[in-house]
Amino acid sequence: TRIVDLTMTWPDVPTYPGHPEPTIHRIASFETHGKQVSKLSIGTHSGTHIDAPRHYVEGGGTVEHIPLDVLCGPAMALNLTVHQKFAKAVSSRYLAEAVKGRSVERLLLRFDGDKRLGSVDYYNDQPWLTEEAAQWLIDKGCKLVGLDTPMPDNPGDVHTMPVHKRLLGAGVVIVEYLVNIAAIRDDYFRLIVAPLKIKDGDG
Repeated sequence: TRIVDLTMTWPDVPTYPGHPEPTIHRIASFETHGKQVSKLSIGTHSGTHIDAPRHYVEGGGTVEHIPLDVLCGPAMALNLTVHQKFAKAVSSRYLAEAVKGRSVERLLLRFDGDKRLGSVDYYNDQPWLTEEAAQWLIDKGCKLVGLDTPMPDNPGDVHTMPVHKRLLGAGVVIVEYLVNIAAIRDDYFRLIVAPLKIKDGDG
């Protein structure tokens, strides 16, 4: 069995402007305590993470109530890097052509965003889904969509986040800041998404 890790190594992760920087503090060491203990400080949307509906939907579902059969199961990865040569906005028509009638229950979208890590382009020059593309995924039964970018929305829409709201409002879980999607070689594979089980968690 071949396993591909799609997650960033914390705390060396990009942090959205204005969000708290993740840190690790040693509070016990072998030299003074005979053991090592650390204190972690992290925002719920730092590094590779999921967005639960509560992130943008008031009263929406929270992390600890997301069924595991939504987070884990058969998935498909789409290489959309070719599309970026022509446009940043991914339309429903383009998605339909790329999917070719296959299941989108769990879908990973590859934009090679992880190649732009450490650059302002990672946030400011990323591709995005149109609102009608998001609705197309909902209509086709999508339960989870993951991306190797910070978000599915147009960077120009960060104050309104219409794609976030549409997907999360329909109960579609969003997985952001993925890496290594290019290492997935199979059309279909088993995806395991295992977020921290946080009470009332938005992410």
